Amino acid sequence: MPYVPAVMLRLTSALLVVPALLAPVHALPSVTSAARAAAAQDDLPDLKGVLDGTCRWLRSTQNPADGSYGGGVEGTAWVLYALAKSPRAYESADGPFVSKAIEHLLARQAEDGSIADEAAAAGARLAQTRAAAAALSALVSPRTAPALGKAVVWLGEQGVDEPGLDLLEVPAENADARKLGLRLVASLGDAGHLDGPRGAVVETARVTVALSSIKKQLTPKDAGPGRAAQPLPGFTAASRAEVDAAVLKGARFLLAAGDGARWGAPGRPDAGLTAMVTGALQAVPAPRPGDVQAAIDDALGWLITLQDESGAIHQGRLKNYVTSAAIMALAEDPAYAAQVARARKFIEKLQADGGEGYSEGDLFYGGIGYGGDERPDLSNLQMAMEALVAAGATKDDPAMQKALKFLERCQNRSETNDIALTRKGIVIKSGDDGGSGYAPGDSKAGFIELSDGTKVPRSYGSMSYALLKGFVFAGLERSDPRVEACWKWLSDHYTLDVNPGFLTTSDPLAPYRGLFYYFNTMATALDVYGAEAIVTPDGVRHDWRAELAGRLIAMQSKTDGSWINRNASAWWEGNPLLATAYSLRALRSARPARD
Repeated sequence: MPYVPAVMLRLTSALLVVPALLAPVHALPSVTSAARAAAAQDDLPDLKGVLDGTCRWLRSTQNPADGSYGGGVEGTAWVLYALAKSPRAYESADGPFVSKAIEHLLARQAEDGSIADEAAAAGARLAQTRAAAAALSALVSPRTAPALGKAVVWLGEQGVDEPGLDLLEVPAENADARKLGLRLVASLGDAGHLDGPRGAVVETARVTVALSSIKKQLTPKDAGPGRAAQPLPGFTAASRAEVDAAVLKGARFLLAAGDGARWGAPGRPDAGLTAMVTGALQAVPAPRPGDVQAAIDDALGWLITLQDESGAIHQGRLKNYVTSAAIMALAEDPAYAAQVARARKFIEKLQADGGEGYSEGDLFYGGIGYGGDERPDLSNLQMAMEALVAAGATKDDPAMQKALKFLERCQNRSETNDIALTRKGIVIKSGDDGGSGYAPGDSKAGFIELSDGTKVPRSYGSMSYALLKGFVFAGLERSDPRVEACWKWLSDHYTLDVNPGFLTTSDPLAPYRGLFYYFNTMATALDVYGAEAIVTPDGVRHDWRAELAGRLIAMQSKTDGSWINRNASAWWEGNPLLATAYSLRALRSARPARD
């Protein structure tokens, strides 16, 4: 990376104190009503979710023609800075909502180095150049460094030592930062953004930066690896009758744990959890007991009341995840065909493609994310693809073929993975083991560092099964080299003891993260792939259906029929409702054809 003077990387320390309410609130449909209610009760909500909402709103204001935000340099600079400083730390490779905005700033640099709107007066030109330089310093790269250098030189000639934005002051004390966070979240209102003297784009970006700083300040530091893992119980292969008995017992737990046919926190039914649980109850073979079927029918009836004009089924957040889970449950009842068709169109529209300015050369082309984070991942994509198939999509549908490019960029197979990233000066490229990480150039299992300093996303179990499932849905044959490479990784790492691929050196609990998600994804992937056995490198042939069923039955609570991840509560698996839902879904896919 070219040398960048330190002055380019510093922001001004002259901060402005935030007004009491900052600006009046203008209501628009958004995801923040629950967050606002929490803030009103002095209960600071999950700031990651709030910030996903503000970033999503900011992105929706982009002018697709020229990439600008807010109509010019100032708004564009503020949005880029807010996106870069958000918890997700967006960068140019994340898509045109960043890359096109950067190009907008670069295209407005004059020969003298200033960056401003064409008609800007002298004072405005100075302010806009400072803002643009601050944004480019937050997104410094070989592409932006030359323009940033010229802008800094021009600012120096004007008597300005460094770029900067008039940021909101965040108190150093946690208690005061928390109070400010409460006020800022409340000021966003149900709109998820706010207007003010400088316009909604700039004001919302300022709040986004401040809340990002507060979240970072209030996030507890990692306490280290903690306790040792509890060994999983021993198990034997299970029969079909044993699977059916375990499924019914798990369903009884879910019925008892629900509030009617709603699941979530007491008095706060959650659409995503309810959709997952409903799909789990459908694992009980028909004809089902009357109370089980009645709960399914009631839950499906409630879910369709949450469908909005776009076709999404949600309560304001995780729109892809919730809609996908709802589709899979609703698709089993022909009475909801119309609602499923509308929801399918919503999922297809979420895909990162030409409709959102992505081209096939963009890193995340063909992917789908949570519906609010702007960064697609394989976990969301595989769930969306499964929902689309449940809704009637075939391998030839455009959404499936677009997804194939994203799948290739997740797989560690350099012949078909064209990623070439540089993050914080480190080159990230594809490996060649055939497995998959979480997203192009990223992995929840960390990275493998090569001798030259290059890093490769580490393949791990749940995402490698998700990759296999995606390949099947996209129509690849078993003989396809991409499928063969994936199958080899899965065969080499077949285990029912951990989610393979995670290192244990720094955290002995890491391999247990997402264990029930892993079991569920494994079962679905192997079921749609059509394999009845996996042969491991030692030559042993594994009847995965009977073995996986046996593993899950051994882990089921003998008292109430639930499941819970006792080693790793990450990713909600410390919640017995979700862990039980994953387990029942896995048992449904793994159910032996006969005893």
